[in-house]
Amino acid sequence: MNNAILALQQQRLLLEIEYHTEKEAYRRQTEAIGLRRQVKRGDAWFPIRGGRSYYNSLNQLVVEVFRTQDTDIEHNFEYGRPVCFFRMTEQGKGEAKITYFKQTCTVSYADGDRMVVIIPENGMAAEIQNGEHLGVQLFFDETSYKLMFDALDRVMQARGNRLAYLRDLFYSHAPVGRFTFSSLRFPWLNTTQEHAVNEVLRSKDVMVVHGPPGTGKTTTLVEAINETLRRESQVLVCAQSNMAVDWIAEQLTNRGINVLRIGNPTRVNDKMLSFTYERRFEAHPDYPQLWSIRKAIRELRQQRKRGSDSYHQKIDRLQSRATELEIRIQSQLFDEARVIASTLTGAANRLLEGHHYSTLFIDEAAQALEAACWIPIRKATRVIFAGDHCQLPPTVKSLAALKGGLGKTLMERIVENKPEVVTLLRMQYRMNEQIMRFSSDYFYSGQVESAPQIKYRGILDYDDPMTWIDTADMDCREEFVGESFGRINKTEATLTLATLEQYLTKIGKQRVLDERIDIGVISPYRAQVQYLRRLIAKKEFFKPYRHLISVNTVDGFQGQERDIIVISLVRANDDGQIGFLRDLRRMNVAITRARMKLIILGDSTTLTRHPFYRKLFEYVKSTTTHSSKN
Repeated sequence: MNNAILALQQQRLLLEIEYHTEKEAYRRQTEAIGLRRQVKRGDAWFPIRGGRSYYNSLNQLVVEVFRTQDTDIEHNFEYGRPVCFFRMTEQGKGEAKITYFKQTCTVSYADGDRMVVIIPENGMAAEIQNGEHLGVQLFFDETSYKLMFDALDRVMQARGNRLAYLRDLFYSHAPVGRFTFSSLRFPWLNTTQEHAVNEVLRSKDVMVVHGPPGTGKTTTLVEAINETLRRESQVLVCAQSNMAVDWIAEQLTNRGINVLRIGNPTRVNDKMLSFTYERRFEAHPDYPQLWSIRKAIRELRQQRKRGSDSYHQKIDRLQSRATELEIRIQSQLFDEARVIASTLTGAANRLLEGHHYSTLFIDEAAQALEAACWIPIRKATRVIFAGDHCQLPPTVKSLAALKGGLGKTLMERIVENKPEVVTLLRMQYRMNEQIMRFSSDYFYSGQVESAPQIKYRGILDYDDPMTWIDTADMDCREEFVGESFGRINKTEATLTLATLEQYLTKIGKQRVLDERIDIGVISPYRAQVQYLRRLIAKKEFFKPYRHLISVNTVDGFQGQERDIIVISLVRANDDGQIGFLRDLRRMNVAITRARMKLIILGDSTTLTRHPFYRKLFEYVKSTTTHSSKN
């Protein structure tokens, strides 16, 4: 048996460990964590109010639900995620019992405090619309795992076809196929971006665009897709998360490229919605006729006389006409689109059955499990990966699976096996040179440089772009707040906001508002994020700035940037324990979100026992000349 198949069998085994770990954790969490905690984590809404129910363009029965409390908490509901409804009943003596509805439902659309859920046609709609003390929570996601297991099985079984060729190529040091032609010029791109686009066009099998923070990976990718479409009629573009798909799809639409988005966007605005399959389907001139036929079928079924021949003939005739119209609309939408965009698991959507693409682009490929990448690769002749394996890794919850190598992505594997197909973007346009330099030296062998126009960007004259507020002597101690909710450091949180208040006062309120200077407050721990949000909401000083301040975890800031970034590292203990702060790729993301000012708050005696934080602490202190050297 070849090495590739053995390695994929190992991947499948590790994925099974992850699957059972996550399923068991979900069961334990549901039983023990308590509803209040689930609501605070953004995994449940309670109480909810039911809205209207209707059939969507895919002929699925959906119901609207609205969150009526805790509306300031960011939730984790998004398109395609399974959910279950429940009812809370008082048992007396202050106790309550949760009763779950039997069927699992699916999120069709989530925006703020409104969600549209696909439900079975069994009277559940009325129960949700009229029920009291109802809630909804995320359910364990079996579907994604099933799709990944299926993809791995098919890749292992592939023989004598393109999929088998790519599988064996990716797992070996065999040379890749390349076209040869003179380089095309793109004067609006820098040298490394231009080189990357040419390398994409030359590749016959696989190519990796490695984009460190701020180097214009999306710009390069959009250009590469645009150029590929001069040679091919249609391409498939995928990413791990809905948000990443939305971002690349929006940039392509801005270039005037016809994008068909499979699955619903999380970045909700009219522009984004207008290129989803559902909206395009509903906007088609034949849709009203199809809707009328579907309505007639539903009415006939409600009034049907059992055993009547004419009833069956009518239903068959109407269904045949509905199918014909559906196929016609679908074909037209796919024929007109130049880019089909979906998440990796979304590429298994029944709408894409039988479709094949010469080129597949996978964005944020360093965040995706290998098994998920194989789902769309099965539909492609060649694959272009884009991402940065020095930033956020895939989420793996099982320690055993992580140690076994489940967190190693297909992009990383190719970077190792085929360095010749990797092209690094080297010019960054986001950060002041001092902020960028540490990341470049530590993660990218000093190869990333700052564009001249942003090298010295700053907010205040004679200001230090980076500041570390050392909390070692300030009695800042971390607290543990529950098995899956993480850690909190209340004194450090208070100090974080005092530091931000001081800095905004220095800049001046009017200037912050006039120039819309935006601020990101980051903590690796969700409990600290929630606490910081509550403090900001209460504090009068921040009222005028609230629309300019975002508070989130490192993962929540992936792909984003702000003028000012303040990081609360939380960990402060006598043992030097730093937990998952040891994942240095997360810290690379955190420190590279800032354009002009980066403020880090952390206990140096706890953190600097780790060589990375010692280096970072020393680097910040060595560059600090003007501001207070706390």
